[in-house]
Amino acid sequence: MNTKLTKLIVALVDDAKTDVVLNAARTEGATGATVITSARGEGRSAKKTFLGLELESKCDVLLFLVSEACAEAVLKRIGDAGQFDGEPGAGIAFQIDVEDAVGVASQMS
Repeated sequence: MNTKLTKLIVALVDDAKTDVVLNAARTEGATGATVITSARGEGRSAKKTFLGLELESKCDVLLFLVSEACAEAVLKRIGDAGQFDGEPGAGIAFQIDVEDAVGVASQMS
């Protein structure tokens, strides 16, 4: 595998949807992920409880290093699985070109 044809997909996900998004990425060819837990996320406005107090929303940061060939499919699938466009605050995902990588050749087919 040419590691110069690699993408990093970063997904910021509501912590309740982490497993759903991880499983969805695997179905499209992602071979693994790094999960950073207990990040804090905010949308356009802070969420409030019924008492008017601010409610911190916990999210996880998921990092997927995938081949360029499957990156678009993985990104779309995790967006659908996490309902990123359907629910405010559900999450966001994007991909970044990776110039080079080492230590991942055995995980990429």
